[in-house]
Amino acid sequence: MPDTKTLYTANVHVTGGRDGTARSSDGRLDLKLSTPGGLGQGVNPEQLFAAGWSACFEGAIAIAAKSKGTTLPDDLAIDAEVELRHGADGFSLAARLNVHVPGVDPEIARQIIETAHRTCPYSKAIKGNIDTLVTLA
Repeated sequence: MPDTKTLYTANVHVTGGRDGTARSSDGRLDLKLSTPGGLGQGVNPEQLFAAGWSACFEGAIAIAAKSKGTTLPDDLAIDAEVELRHGADGFSLAARLNVHVPGVDPEIARQIIETAHRTCPYSKAIKGNIDTLVTLA
């Protein structure tokens, strides 16, 4: 894309797959990985995706709220669920975000959430690729 400027590049080195390690080039991320439901001590890729998407989505909510002149509550929260599925076509993912915006009129909150879902880079990346649901909780 010629009109796109790279703002940041994450560099992470993974060895050992789901039962390995992940380390970022800046040293801020240094994790043990494990298989979902396994006995390992690490986090799994589905948890990492849930954390990444929900953190990015909360940033998109803040931008959307600011553009509407809405002040967000300090206790705004997102519960993310990422499912690892297996079916006839192999493995796939599904994901849900349950957004809590206490004290904000539900209709305004829904509008902000819809705008955030259209603008969040993670939401854009997975649009049409996995089953997703974003709701006001």
